Amino acid sequence: MTEKKNKSAIQRRLIPTYIFLIIVSFISVFPLYWMISAATNTSTDVSRGRILPGGYLATNFKNLLAQQPLWRALGNSFLYAILTTVVCLFICSIAGYGFEVYHDKAKDKLFSILLLAMMVPQVATMIPLFQMFSKAKLLNSAVGFILPMISTPFMIMMFRQNARAFPVDIIEAARIDGLNEVQIFFRMFFPTMRSTYAAAGVIAFMNAWNAYLWPKVIMTDNNSITMPMLIANLITGYVTDYGMLMCGVLFCSIPTMVVFFVLQKQFAEGITGAVK
Repeated sequence: MTEKKNKSAIQRRLIPTYIFLIIVSFISVFPLYWMISAATNTSTDVSRGRILPGGYLATNFKNLLAQQPLWRALGNSFLYAILTTVVCLFICSIAGYGFEVYHDKAKDKLFSILLLAMMVPQVATMIPLFQMFSKAKLLNSAVGFILPMISTPFMIMMFRQNARAFPVDIIEAARIDGLNEVQIFFRMFFPTMRSTYAAAGVIAFMNAWNAYLWPKVIMTDNNSITMPMLIANLITGYVTDYGMLMCGVLFCSIPTMVVFFVLQKQFAEGITGAVK
């Protein structure tokens, strides 16, 4: 009886916590619900604040296809995001592995300087980058989109921090067995850091997919339009069709949501530095 009373008392004390978590969860999920609901309503209903789903999703989608090059923007975004993610993971993982495994005082100082680059806002580098890429004739190209994103201080730091959990004894044993440094990286380090690669891949893909400012500057041709640029085009003009706009936002959000939900377990493990 005493144990039952203690359990019931604990459960009563947890009721305010549960209520608080329910409220916070509702506040967090409501914007996503409103986006989906608005995509199914007319512009007038959205302006009036209607939160219930409607039956105009197909109409909004047809209007979106008629007014904007949706499939071209979607294909460009997938191409740029996938290429950026693959190249970014390759370069940043090698850099993070090298900074940790072969570190010395000089490399530590270089890494500290590299971290200072995180304090520099992207806007401050936009004009010199545009001038460089313009002279190199890389405007309206996938290379021009990818280059500024293939190596970021955050990604390098993330791989370096996770590389600290990689056993040094394995590297020494592999060297004794005759493996060179490249073989050690791809045969030993890469398989054990799958969760880290998954977490970094999610971040890199989302950053590339949602990039707007740099593509807006460098992509001057309509054939190179991306999904965020397409969404921005829907806002221009004297009258904004909010139903069509939210339909475009929903369509733009689906790939990132799918990537995150598929890799959410590996993402959590990679962020916490798990090694398997």
